[in-house]
Amino acid sequence: QVQLVESGGGLVQPGGSLRLSCAASGSTFSIVTMGWYRQAPGKQRELVATISGGSTNYADSVKGRFTISRDDATVALQMNSLKPEDTAVYYCKVLDLIAYAYWGQGTQVAVSS
Repeated sequence: QVQLVESGGGLVQPGGSLRLSCAASGSTFSIVTMGWYRQAPGKQRELVATISGGSTNYADSVKGRFTISRDDATVALQMNSLKPEDTAVYYCKVLDLIAYAYWGQGTQVAVSS
């Protein structure tokens, strides 16, 4: 079993930056992939970025602005040049050795003037 705790969300002006963090605990040895998804009100949850074995993947909408990184059982998302359309609840997600998905509780990111 894996438990995830997210932090770092908040309110920021357009063009600003935030850094999200997700700390995993429990059976962290089983983690293969870590990543971030987001869901805006009335919209489907979408992939933001993932990292696995040093390889990263980004949604086109955040490429060049966001950076995902991992340090042991913690995954971070550095978000720069934030836009109002980045406003959403951001969720940490991990996949274990058998591709079982674990989700964090979500952290709110609001980008507004």
